[in-house]
Amino acid sequence: MLRLHDTATRSLAPLHSLDGGAIGIYVCGPTVYGPPHIGHGRSALTYDILRRYLESTGVAVRHVSNITDIDDKIIDIANAEHRSSGEVAAKYEARWWEAMDALGVAKPTVIPHATDYVAQMIEMIAALIERKVAYETADGVYLEVAAVPGYGLLAQQSLESLRSGARVEVNEAKRAPFDFALWKRAKPGEPAWDAPFGSGRPGWHTECVVMSLELLGEGFSLHAGGEDLKFPHHENERAQAVALGRPFARHWMHNAMVTEGGEKMSKSLGNVVDLASLTRHHDARAYRLVVLQSHYRAPMELSTTHLQAAEEALRRVDALARRLQQAPPPERAGSPGGQLTADFGAHMDNDLATPQALGVLFGGLTNANAMLDRGDAEGGGALGYQVLAGFAAVGLFPRGLDSVPADILELAKLRDEARSRRDFEAADRMREEIISRGHRVEDTPSGTRVHR
Repeated sequence: MLRLHDTATRSLAPLHSLDGGAIGIYVCGPTVYGPPHIGHGRSALTYDILRRYLESTGVAVRHVSNITDIDDKIIDIANAEHRSSGEVAAKYEARWWEAMDALGVAKPTVIPHATDYVAQMIEMIAALIERKVAYETADGVYLEVAAVPGYGLLAQQSLESLRSGARVEVNEAKRAPFDFALWKRAKPGEPAWDAPFGSGRPGWHTECVVMSLELLGEGFSLHAGGEDLKFPHHENERAQAVALGRPFARHWMHNAMVTEGGEKMSKSLGNVVDLASLTRHHDARAYRLVVLQSHYRAPMELSTTHLQAAEEALRRVDALARRLQQAPPPERAGSPGGQLTADFGAHMDNDLATPQALGVLFGGLTNANAMLDRGDAEGGGALGYQVLAGFAAVGLFPRGLDSVPADILELAKLRDEARSRRDFEAADRMREEIISRGHRVEDTPSGTRVHR
């Protein structure tokens, strides 16, 4: 069973569903006000890898990832561009999915938009006011953090410690600095919804807690996102559920940031790389491989050198797939592929130890080629197919494969027979025939290999 590090307990714990059904995963999605960058890409790939691995082991996953389509930043851009906030959100949401498609990230099971759940958010805020853990001010509604037991769990700090060590924006309307907005009263020209506590819009922290509980239910399996969301966003989500007395996520998972020269990638630092630019200039699979080469909880360096090295490694995966393409999967029992699959799974089940899991796969790739070179088609094929299955389990699929027609494969077989009886003139004619029909011919120790 997969065991993951839990941010709340700082320990490994098994990931499982509450009732034995699908594992419910909520991943905080984008606020759509600009093009997605490589930090977004790392987070999306991390949870895509988690989902694909779980599904490869037969585990059903209900993956929910939201779109925040109402936010201060969206409104600011809409005002600057003289457009509606809905138009801005739609524009950048389209770019988000284009980037995710390019990276090979599977669409979530459910993609809730914050604006579709405002009625439920209003209902939840009213309940918090009724419980006297939220209060109204001239500019909105705030949650009183001091009224929430255990606030600071994900940050692993008490409220007193957070107060003494943090710089919090001054707002005289709030009772305390860490109190956060559940509802923002409308300003002229802003999108707004009617509510008992005044026309306005929900706060960011309110959106995700409502959508996750609505779509996954109380006590859902896993809440995930980048480590920059751990505090205050995820802490504030959890605080609302605690204040309502509703069981929230049972497991918390956070991926580390992408760095460049030791600095994290961020828009404020000006070192953000647009995902669209990355996928234009590199094999998009290379970024997934770089993500896999770093443990998800460790900072990840990214550079052109890293991407080029990953592209070279992927060429080895593609070459093995082409080599195996012309032979059916072997049925040899007790093949070396069985041990490879077990070793790969053991690393993945240990908090997604992807660097070690990759080491198993690339070691198996080398061994499979060596066995094929020695003429052990059955053993090499069995191992090779298990290697490719391991790569597929984390979303790395070979490219450059094609369906070689049966008559071309027959020509390759006849060519090998001609070469074995040293009829090189006939072998050369067959080689030219294969090439003239749009295929490449590769001579290997195990015979003629054909591909486009």
